[in-house]
Amino acid sequence: MSKMVENEKNFKHVVRILMTDINGKSTINGGLQKIRGVNHALSHAICTVLKLKDTEKIGDIDENTLNSIEEIIKNPSAAGMPEWMLNRRKDLDDGTDKHLVNIDLKLQKEFDYKRLQKIKSYRGLRLSVGLPVRGQRTRSNFRNKKGGKSLGVKKKKK
Repeated sequence: MSKMVENEKNFKHVVRILMTDINGKSTINGGLQKIRGVNHALSHAICTVLKLKDTEKIGDIDENTLNSIEEIIKNPSAAGMPEWMLNRRKDLDDGTDKHLVNIDLKLQKEFDYKRLQKIKSYRGLRLSVGLPVRGQRTRSNFRNKKGGKSLGVKKKKK
C-alpha cells in the first residue's frame, strides 16, 4: 500500500514537454504524439531508445527521462534515428536534414505555402483558394469557402 501512495505523490497530472501540455494519464506513446512534429513512429522509436514501455503513463516518468525525451525530439539523428524519420529532409534553405517541432514547424509550413503562392505554382494557387492540391475530385467534397458554411446543391428551376 505504501508503494501505491508513493506513486501517487510522484505522479504529475500535467506534463510539459517542448511547450506542450500533456495529460499525465495518457500513455507515453499517445502523449508524445500530442506534440506537433512527433508522429507514431517517432514516439515508438523514442520509447525503444530509452527502454520505456509504450503503455506506461506519462505522468509516472521522472524528470531525467523527460529531459532525455526532449533532447531526442529536438535532435533525433543524434540519438541514432534514421534520416527518413526526420520531418524536414533536404531543407530548401540550407540543404540539411532537420527535425522541427511546435511553432518552428508551423512557421516553416507557412513559409513554404507562401513561397509556393509567390511563384504561382499550381499547388500554391490551389492552397490560396482553399481547394485540394493532390488531385481529389471537388464535385461532392470541399464544398465550403475557407472554413465557412458548406454550400448546398442548387436544383434547376422548372
